[in-house]
Amino acid sequence: MFISFFPRPRLFFASFVLWSLFCIAFWYGVARGLGPSLSLGGLVGFGYPEALGPEVEEAARAALAEAQSRAAGFWFYQYFLFVIALFVGGWMWLSPHPWARWSVAGSALIFFVNWFLVQLDVMINEWFGTFYDMIQTALGAPDSVEAGDYYWQIVAFLRIALVYVFFGTLFRFFVSHFIFRWRTAMNAYYMAQWQKLRHIEGAAQRVQEDTMRFASITESLGISLLDSVMTLIAFLPLLWGLSAHVKELPIIGEVSQGLVFVAILWSVLGTALVAVAGVRLPGLEFRNQRVEAAYRKELVYGEDYADRAQPPTVRALFDDVRRNYFRLYLNYMYFNLVRIFYLQIGNLVPYIALGPSVIGGAITLGVMQQIIRAFTRVENSFQYLVNSWTTIVELMSIYKRLKAFEASIKGEPLPDIDRHYLERRQGDVAPEPGS
Repeated sequence: MFISFFPRPRLFFASFVLWSLFCIAFWYGVARGLGPSLSLGGLVGFGYPEALGPEVEEAARAALAEAQSRAAGFWFYQYFLFVIALFVGGWMWLSPHPWARWSVAGSALIFFVNWFLVQLDVMINEWFGTFYDMIQTALGAPDSVEAGDYYWQIVAFLRIALVYVFFGTLFRFFVSHFIFRWRTAMNAYYMAQWQKLRHIEGAAQRVQEDTMRFASITESLGISLLDSVMTLIAFLPLLWGLSAHVKELPIIGEVSQGLVFVAILWSVLGTALVAVAGVRLPGLEFRNQRVEAAYRKELVYGEDYADRAQPPTVRALFDDVRRNYFRLYLNYMYFNLVRIFYLQIGNLVPYIALGPSVIGGAITLGVMQQIIRAFTRVENSFQYLVNSWTTIVELMSIYKRLKAFEASIKGEPLPDIDRHYLERRQGDVAPEPGS
């Protein structure tokens, strides 16, 4: 599943995590302060400005701070691209692989673009604060806001949003090709071993369909996880800073940085609840794949052999399908009840937490909007398992099916469920009702 596309998968992903942690630590410890001497921003209008004297007006100081922020941001992207290039070049040189351009370089591109999109989201969050403060001022004092300023803020949002849409669309286009390349690699890998695999139940379906679904779901979950981690890195410090405006929480009273702890505790609670409610789903989904495959295979045999797909056999196989679906429906019913109730109540959590601050007039409308958006981003990032549980369940069922291929290729014993099917097919044991 992985070795067909990635070079030395275990080492590759482990090195990615370790390299990321090292680069983050090096940035905050050393590299961030090297921008004025190493940045190439001066060549394209993003150079570090010179310091101003103490007699300079406030407007000039604000312009200086903005220029420094732009220069620091440009220096960060130079650093980011450099460490990514080192990682990609190192792997492509030390461990050549036929699919390295897609698996190594393509993954690096996905990583970089994902961070860029998160930064655009941060910019939108800052815009919300400025815009809604302007709305509050305009509604509180008529004609206090110039029409040009109001419409310029809308234009500013459109500039950010259009860039987000443009790069987001190109990003999804690239990811679609990335997924198909992964599927192609798995397909070629399995078909090269077809004589070892053809005896496994539903082998054709596993090569044709499960490889596609595995690549698609794994990439989707991987990008979601990456997005969650990057969103936490970007929004958690932002929420921490905004929490300074909130001095008091309901029931608890005065507390420092309370919003951050509310987001973490609420997310941990939800993850635990959903995990308990959905603990049986992976096994049921895997069994569902199996009974559907057995039913479909008997019907296919019935197209070519008159003695196959007889009514009693088909009825028994379809009874297995119906029984498993009914179990799935029941388990998904209480799983969805827990999950949806939790998510709906979660929409109100930031408003409840902000209650004392809103009632006491301690924050502006713009700050409130920034806090709610930042809180929601942080909360959703911590709720990765809650939001992805059904997809993870589907992936686990596909993984179990493809795992039998891996066992056959390596000459290892098949999983119990596949070994039992093979024995039945070879006539070693009699079919069992409901099996």
